[in-house]
Amino acid sequence: MKRSATVLLTALAPVSWGTTYAVTTQFLPPDCPLFTALMRALPAGLLLLALTRVLPRGAWWGKAAVLGALNIGAFFPLLFVSAYRLPGGTAAVVGSVGPLFVVGLSALLLRQRPAPRTLVTGVVAAFGVSLVVLRGAGALDAIGILAAVASTGSMAAGTVLTKRWGRPDGVGPLALTGWQLTAGGLLIAPVAFLAEGAPPALDGRAAGGYLYLALANTAVAYWLWFRGIGRLTATQVGFLGPLSPLTAAVVGWAALGQALTPVQIGGMALAFGATLAGQLGTGRSQSFSSAEKTSRKDSMDLTDRPLGR
Repeated sequence: MKRSATVLLTALAPVSWGTTYAVTTQFLPPDCPLFTALMRALPAGLLLLALTRVLPRGAWWGKAAVLGALNIGAFFPLLFVSAYRLPGGTAAVVGSVGPLFVVGLSALLLRQRPAPRTLVTGVVAAFGVSLVVLRGAGALDAIGILAAVASTGSMAAGTVLTKRWGRPDGVGPLALTGWQLTAGGLLIAPVAFLAEGAPPALDGRAAGGYLYLALANTAVAYWLWFRGIGRLTATQVGFLGPLSPLTAAVVGWAALGQALTPVQIGGMALAFGATLAGQLGTGRSQSFSSAEKTSRKDSMDLTDRPLGR
């Protein structure tokens, strides 16, 4: 598949994540962010495990646990904490510096030296997102800021390590996604029940919202994300992240009746342009580990081989 098609498919992941806020506020019970994080991760992970019938082997038990903790188990709760404690779109602005985190970690772990153009593009993307989501000044909560920075760093580290480790022989992106979602969900579960108590009562509307989050917003979206990591550079994937807050703004305008000002529209143009520049300005890494070569070779697999085959 051509690289442009891979980029477009991978971009569907952050676009899907941009609908999370609208679904959460319009369909789900309030004040249970950890339960929502759990319902996003664990059912989706168990479903993918059942479909692929592939379990980690050897060192991959530990690697899957680390990736699951970074990409899901730590990222989801920290993201919700920052969203609840920070005003307006501050959490989204902090999250929009994710491409710069990925660039720095790629230099350390993947030996991909960032070009000045890449750094400038990352700053422009963050500035564009800030114009879209910031509504006005407000008191900044220290815990919220720390949670936002930690969630951004967690996802960036998970993205780069997923690229560095690739996948084991005979294992496709669907199984890798299932491992991480299950590991992350199992980490969230005890925290959710200790902090929030028994699960809330669910009506049909809430059940439909959780079904959407678990299937389209998480199982499919994360499969596309990890599949993209196998075929693109970590920096290219990281530069797709700003599409999430941009999508949230568009959904708010189209479905929730939220007005978009000329400044916001200009910010969207800046951030979207930076996202495109992030794809054009970064090429494939020139050196890959054997695991990464295997990852790229079979990244088109939609199914995975069962154990023993």
